[in-house]
Amino acid sequence: MAKGFRSASLRNIVKTAGVTTGAFYGYYNSKEELFESLVKEPYDTFMGAYRKAQADFAALPPEKQPENLSVISYGCMRNMLLYAYDHLDAFKLLLCCSEGTRFAGMVDEMVEIETQSTHDYQEVLNQLGKPSPGIDPKLEHILITGMFNAYFELIIHEMPLDQAERYLDEMWKFYSAGWMKIMGQ
Repeated sequence: MAKGFRSASLRNIVKTAGVTTGAFYGYYNSKEELFESLVKEPYDTFMGAYRKAQADFAALPPEKQPENLSVISYGCMRNMLLYAYDHLDAFKLLLCCSEGTRFAGMVDEMVEIETQSTHDYQEVLNQLGKPSPGIDPKLEHILITGMFNAYFELIIHEMPLDQAERYLDEMWKFYSAGWMKIMGQ
């Protein structure tokens, strides 16, 4: 946690843990495997919940999507925030210390999923006769990345949960209004 994955040496890890390098290798094949054992389950659960919310929304009949967009997306983000707070050490590792691991791209992965979901929703709006103007791909990427970075700041700074929930509510209102405006809704 203090040095991040890339800068943490295996020698210091085993020394701090009070074990020998040989004992370490009795449990893990590498520093990467140790890191994965700490974050994989929370990462998979978190990303699975995010993907499920996207799929559940997409499975709604097109005419039901506009009225359920905020409810489903806000509920997902709130539940994921609560989950992250229940696994705060793992999420601090994922968000602040994962450079050099396969987990370092979590925000980028979420941005990619959100971008595709945005495009899918724009197509639904078009089918419903509520056309959404195109969004410049660079601006779209910046806005979605900024949204997730703002969201993860709640976790990174370990604000009290009640405050994080209030901030999430305010952020959601802000981003929802902005997206609706950009989408011409």
